[in-house]
Formats: sequence, structure tokens, C-alpha cells
Amino acid sequence: MTATTTSTATTPTTTHDVLAVVSQSGPNITFFDAVTYDRLGIVDVLSQPHELCYDPVRRLVYASVTYRSGYYHDNTGRAHELMVIDPDERRVVDTVDLAPECAPHGMVLDPAGDLLWVSVEAYGDEEGALVALDSGARKVVRRVPVGAPGPHWFVLTPDGRRAYTANKEAPFVSVVDLESGTVVDRIAVPGSEGIAVSGDGRQVYVASPNGGSAGGPDGDAGVRVIDTATGAVVRTLPTEGVVFPVHVTATGLVLAGELRTATGTSAPGEQAPGLLHVYGPGGEEPLGQVPVGAFPLTITSSPDGRYGYVAAGISSTVTVVDLARREPVTTLEVPKSGEPGAHGMAYVPGLRPVGQGLARGLSPVG
Repeated sequence: MTATTTSTATTPTTTHDVLAVVSQSGPNITFFDAVTYDRLGIVDVLSQPHELCYDPVRRLVYASVTYRSGYYHDNTGRAHELMVIDPDERRVVDTVDLAPECAPHGMVLDPAGDLLWVSVEAYGDEEGALVALDSGARKVVRRVPVGAPGPHWFVLTPDGRRAYTANKEAPFVSVVDLESGTVVDRIAVPGSEGIAVSGDGRQVYVASPNGGSAGGPDGDAGVRVIDTATGAVVRTLPTEGVVFPVHVTATGLVLAGELRTATGTSAPGEQAPGLLHVYGPGGEEPLGQVPVGAFPLTITSSPDGRYGYVAAGISSTVTVVDLARREPVTTLEVPKSGEPGAHGMAYVPGLRPVGQGLARGLSPVG
């Protein structure tokens, strides 16, 4: 399988920041100017990309390729690749084969940028796990089981010592000591989707229950707030419908994307526009709600915390939100060839002029 590149430009045309957005059914990654919102180019990738992760040390974007087609527990085969993309030249520079590991999904760099942690599903006699790649060599150097078959999204504490994994249908969040490679706690939740951690590491926010309950009102739906000191769920930020993505901005705002339907069923074709819930730091104060696209899947934000970005799979859009005003700024259209479309995102700081040239930071490996 070979990924090709289709782009409207072969060299950088802007020093502005860039937003990269996956389309699962594209299958491709679209690059948008984060200031003008112009579409800069499209990179075609292997089928069913899911998430993106930006590596600021090497100035690369990693894309996880999760399934050949379909969804969790309903697919035609699990993939095992990570694609490595140069966001400036907008081209694939490497494809990393993780086999026998399968269905890579979430990705997080450790604080030093030395390790790229990736969540993978169970296979054979092996539990679902977090695997660590040496970021320079792009080779797997560690495997840490999480005690559940389907870890997808996960977070690292700011010191990089612990991971918290959301485990789809497993009735708990796994707490993993990455130094010893052991599960040190299981925090009870009724299945989980998105997960985020506060900047000080004191709280973890978990979207629960899982997507199997998506589509209609559920009195138990919302975002569980975990106190990391005690390992206890201290409260729930309630929503009417099930939440998939959760995100914490640089200013501490808690963002959650609620799925909504017109009929009360979970059929994807019947999804109505979703809602972005905006909470103050710590999730203590609800600040407002903003309509977004149908089936919100991923949320990210600008480094200064001013703007939020909500990717929605069914509408295949990204809603850009002014978080101070809680108002939509614009809607970006992401190309798709089926369902779903828009999914993972990465915010890439722009190239900065140096003399007559452009500053690239550190050169990519490979």
C-alpha cells in the first residue's frame, strides 16, 4: 500500500500557524491556514486514519491508521501503521509498521519528546496496551499492558510518570505507572471515550459512558472528573447526550463535545448538529454552549487558548470557536468520500522568517 500526496502547493506559502485535519474516509489530511482559514493542501494517506500528533522537536505530524475500514468491533480488519508527515512540504516522509501490534489510535509525546506513546488494541493473548516508540529512530522500545482490550484515547500526567487510559467498553479507566510498567489503579466508570488532563495534573476528565450509548438522552451521560490524588470520581459534568471528545486548553478551560440526534437513536445518518460545552478551569463553572457539526469526534485548541476547534465526523467539518465569546468564527469543510469524515487534528505553529529564509526548527529524521 502506498500513500500519495495531492497538494495545492509544493512549498510553504504562509508563515501562519496551520491546522491539520484527518478525514477517515478521505482518506487524507487537509492543511488549513489557522489565520485566513484557506485550504493549503491535502495529503493522501492509508485507509482509515484516525488521530494526529504534532512533534515540535522534529517538526513532524504522526497519523495513526486504525482499521482497514469500519469501526471499533465492526471493521474489516485492524491496521498497524503510523504515517509520518512533513507539515511544511505536506508530504509523507515515512510509514512505521507496528505489527504485530494492531489498531493504533491515540498518540501522546512524553514531556521530553523522546518517546511517542501509542494506544493499541488487544490481539492473541496480549492485552490492549500503550507502546512507546523512540521518537528519533521510530522503533518500538516498550510495551505496557493496560488491563483492558480496547484502550483508545489516553493522557500522560505533566511529569510523564503516569498514564490514564479510556477503555471503550471496559468499566474502568486504567491508571498506569509508566516507570514500572504496571497498572496501579482501575477507576470505575461505565465505559469511556475521550479523556483529558488538567495542566497541573490534579484532575483527569473522562467522557462516559462509551459511544454504544450515543444518540439519545442518558441521565448518566457527561464528563467524569477524577481527582488524581485520591483516584476518585469527584463529580460529573452532566450532558443530555453522550460525549465523545474532551479537551483542556492552555488557559484551563474544559471543552466537551456532545452528540445529538433528531430521533433519539444512535444511527449515524440521523445525527443532528452537536454541542460544544465550555466550562471554566477545573470544570467548576459552565460558561456556555456552542453549536458544532454532526458527531463531534475531536477537539483541540490554539496554543494561547483563544480558539477551540471541533472536528465532526458526519458533517465532516471543523467548527472554529472563539472561546472567550463562545461564538463560532467559521466552519471548515473537510473532504470525504464516505462516513465518517473529519476526525483527528493537530495544531502546527507556523514557520518564522529568519533573514531571507524560513526557520524550520530541527530537521525531520529520515
